[in-house]
Amino acid sequence: MTAANRNRILVVDDDAGVRALLSRYLELEGFEVAVAADGRAAIAVLEEQAPDLMLLDLGLGSVDGLDILTEARQKCDVPIIVLTGRDAEGDRVLGLKMGADDYVVKPFSPAEISARISSVLRRTKSAPLPGLDFDGLSIDVTTREVQVRGELVPTTAKQFDLLVFLASSPRQVFSRDQLLNHVWQSSSEWQDADTVTEHVRRLRRRIEEDPEHPRWIITVWGVGYRFEP
Repeated sequence: MTAANRNRILVVDDDAGVRALLSRYLELEGFEVAVAADGRAAIAVLEEQAPDLMLLDLGLGSVDGLDILTEARQKCDVPIIVLTGRDAEGDRVLGLKMGADDYVVKPFSPAEISARISSVLRRTKSAPLPGLDFDGLSIDVTTREVQVRGELVPTTAKQFDLLVFLASSPRQVFSRDQLLNHVWQSSSEWQDADTVTEHVRRLRRRIEEDPEHPRWIITVWGVGYRFEP
């Protein structure tokens, strides 16, 4: 695997020994690794380096890891695996509901972490698809670029994934639960279905000339959404 193709993992833990252990093991497994000892540093690395996945310890001293999880989810769609000594079911459910993609209780083995990273990356990385071209809207799945009437429009990773999923099945109606399942690899048991509503709203603001009267992403009242080619 070339350096350009290696997935970058951000390890966030206030224990220097844990950071060193995971860094050494993951680098041997072919990953690039960035580290952060606290929540503020973690957010800075997220913004500056755009890692492919974050390992987030919840016990970060003065800043609760759940606060960092919430802030990270507001800023980007990076997959997050929570690392914690909190093994109560309520803590696991809360972490997943707040947007974690997986939850690992300490103590753990580096081999388990590596396997879970690979599993989450397989679930969250979209397979290449042919380009999707419509009247005034072009979606390049290889470069992950969207053009509206010839102008490049920026989207977040999850906005792009949502648009590709809907556009790949024109006129088919999907419920919010179905979109959570297919785009987020989640369900309403773990993640609020309003996440879909908010992403649709933001995506419309990016691509629709009149977001209040959308041309492409149509609401089917009482059911969900469809893409109109």
